[in-house]
Amino acid sequence: MYLVGLTGGIAAGKSTVARRWAEHGAIEIDADQLARDVVAPGTSGASELREVFGDAVFTNADELDRAALAAQVFSNPDKLKQLEAIIHPRVKSLAKQLIDNQADDAIVIYNVPLLVEASVDLPFDKIVTVEAPAEKQIERLVSIRNMDRGEASRRISNQDSPAQRANAADVILNSNQDLHKLLKDTDQLWKQIVREASLKQND
Repeated sequence: MYLVGLTGGIAAGKSTVARRWAEHGAIEIDADQLARDVVAPGTSGASELREVFGDAVFTNADELDRAALAAQVFSNPDKLKQLEAIIHPRVKSLAKQLIDNQADDAIVIYNVPLLVEASVDLPFDKIVTVEAPAEKQIERLVSIRNMDRGEASRRISNQDSPAQRANAADVILNSNQDLHKLLKDTDQLWKQIVREASLKQND
């Protein structure tokens, strides 16, 4: 198996790259989806969230109210750390289980926004970060996710810097360009990944 860690800042373009590689045959594991799974109703994660943050972060249907939770944690570093202590270990465990279950010849893309912040230490063959200027990220968060600029800036500031991600990465993809050019770069990198995966399997 060949394992790629795909990271990048919020609204930097990771999902675009992951979708493209999935079209080429990669298996994507999405850390954001795992983070939702580990706090689904009835899980130990949901129970611990209720103990720490109270009923206010749950709806009447017992679903996690993500907006209410975000309002608590993204302006309070201590609460954010409490949230991460609940979520990160569970996501790591589930991700490892899913990766271990893949076929020997699979190319797996682990799409994980907080690869650096969460100290994800899986046996990656390659780490790729997708980056865009902070102003471009803010524009995307405002226009696509309907965030106000202040909230968008806070979300970005709560993540590690592009320099920190670049220091951990083998490859940087620039998403501050025409989509066609980004996809061309993505396809070129895919060809390299396929070659390296083949060499690894035949080693």
